[in-house]
Amino acid sequence: MNNDRWKDFVSGIEPINDGKWAEAAARLDRLTKPPGSLGRLEDMAKQLAGITGQLYPDLSRKAVIVMAGDHGVCEEGVSAFPSEVTPQMVLNFLNGGAAVNVLARQVGADVVCVDVGVNADLSHPSLVSRKVRKGTANMAQGPAMTREEAIAAIAAGFDLTGELAARGYRLFAAGEMGIGNTTASSAILSVLGATDTVQATGRGTGIDDVRLAHKQDVIRRAIERNRPNADDPIDVLAKVGGLEIAGLVGVILGAARHRCPVVIDGFISSAAALIASRLAPLSTSYMLASHLSHEQGHARLLERIGLAPILRMDMRLGEGTGAVLAFPLIEAAVNIMSQMATFDDAGISQAVDKSTPEKV
Repeated sequence: MNNDRWKDFVSGIEPINDGKWAEAAARLDRLTKPPGSLGRLEDMAKQLAGITGQLYPDLSRKAVIVMAGDHGVCEEGVSAFPSEVTPQMVLNFLNGGAAVNVLARQVGADVVCVDVGVNADLSHPSLVSRKVRKGTANMAQGPAMTREEAIAAIAAGFDLTGELAARGYRLFAAGEMGIGNTTASSAILSVLGATDTVQATGRGTGIDDVRLAHKQDVIRRAIERNRPNADDPIDVLAKVGGLEIAGLVGVILGAARHRCPVVIDGFISSAAALIASRLAPLSTSYMLASHLSHEQGHARLLERIGLAPILRMDMRLGEGTGAVLAFPLIEAAVNIMSQMATFDDAGISQAVDKSTPEKV
C-alpha cells in the first residue's frame, strides 16, 4: 500500500455545517423551555445538526464497530490476562454473549466485529475479516508494526465505515478488543500527549502494584528504543500502537468523511481519537465522548483532544460499552429538536426581555 494513502483519508473531511448549527441553536431557543436549560442535550443537538447538515437527522441505524487485534508486548507480562483471551472474546462477541452485545441489543444497535490483527485463524459467518497481520510485534524490542501496516489497518476501518454508511448506518461507536492494548494506548498518550508514563499508565485489566510498575517500565523502554516522532502520528501508531487502534483511527476518519457522528468509548478508543485528531483536526467536531473511563490517563486523553464526556460511570471495560450507553442520550437530543413544541406552537408566552429599561 502507498504510504501516502493516509492523505486520502483526511482530504475529504470538511468542516461541520455552521449554518445548520446556528439554525438548530435558534430553534432550541424557541422551544418551550428556558434557553439552555437542557444543557448538554442542546449542545449535542446543535453538533448533530452541524455534522449531518440536518435539523432532525435520522440516526436510527446504529453500529458499534469492534476492532480486534493482539499485542506482542504481552510477552512482557503487562496484562492480567493471556493473549489467548483476544480470539476467545472475539468469538464471544460474534455469538452475542459479551457486555457490548447486551447493551447494543437494548438500544437497537448492531455489533460489527472486525479481525484486523488477531493472532489466530478465526472463522465465523458474522466476522468481518480485514486482518493486516497476526498481532503486532513486541514494541519493547522494536516497532510494533511497519508504517505500511499501520496505514493498511487505518484503511480497513476507513473503508468499512464507508461501506456501512452506504448501507444506511448513520451513527457509529468505536469499540475494541485486544489484550495488552492499554499498554499501547498509554504509550500513545505519553508520546502524543506529552504525558509522563506514570500518569499515562493505569491498571488495565486489574494488575497489582508490582505489575503496574513493570508495565510503566516496559512503556518507557519501548519509547526509548523506538523513538516515535511526536510530530508524525502514524509513526507513533506504527512504533508503539496497535492494529485495532489503527483500525479505529480509520473508523473515526471514515465517519467524519461521511458526515456521521462517531461516539468515542474509553481509553483505547480515545487513543485512536487522539491520533485521528492529529491527522485531521476537522475530525474532532464529528466526535462525541461517551464517558470518562476509570482508567488512569483517560481524562488527559480527552483533554488533549478537546472532548468532554457525557457520562461518568467508573467503567473500564472497553468493547464500545460506554459508547453504546450514550446512544439513547444522543437520540434524545434529536427527539427534543423534532418533537418538542415551540412557544408559538403551544401558545405559551415567552420570557420578557428585561435587558432594555421600559419607557414610561
